[in-house]
Amino acid sequence: MVLPNATLFPNTLLPLFIFQPRYRAMLAWALEHERMFCIATMKPGIAEATDVSQFHHRSCVGFVRACVGHDDGTSHLILQGLQRVRFSGFTQDAPFRIAELEVLESEESDAIEAGDLAAKIRERCSKFIAVNDPTGETLEQHLERIDDHGKLSDVVAHSFLTDPESRRMLLQELDLTARLRLLLKLLREAE
Repeated sequence: MVLPNATLFPNTLLPLFIFQPRYRAMLAWALEHERMFCIATMKPGIAEATDVSQFHHRSCVGFVRACVGHDDGTSHLILQGLQRVRFSGFTQDAPFRIAELEVLESEESDAIEAGDLAAKIRERCSKFIAVNDPTGETLEQHLERIDDHGKLSDVVAHSFLTDPESRRMLLQELDLTARLRLLLKLLREAE
């Protein structure tokens, strides 16, 4: 599914409303098979991705965690992000695209720096929550319990950043230390 402003991160949930005929067909196919599909980010200035060159090929594969179909053929669903992937080819283009996927793994280039960055990110998020949502204890507690730097970066990016290009850059960065560095910079800029 190619969307202009939606980014699915691993370890997060994304609510979607499916109404276009091609995506209704895609959802029906996904539910009959592995219950998975990807959200691809459309490149800037594109109104509708009619060609595979018009969207970014790094994405996140998601699992349809819940789906409610309506009488008019539309559906509400919750997509759970599982893993960063790259589209390595396409086996079908219509009525919806089916991609061949390459799993992308993150690597932590500097564990000590990553730990320091994660602590600074948690601190910045805590301050933001205290100012903007004094009852946001649940999110703050959740962030404190995450001991994996990759999961932390994904949950924070999903929860605190709204700019589509910033979110896309974070999804595409595989060096975890560089991703945490970029996330901290973006959080500072968002204040």
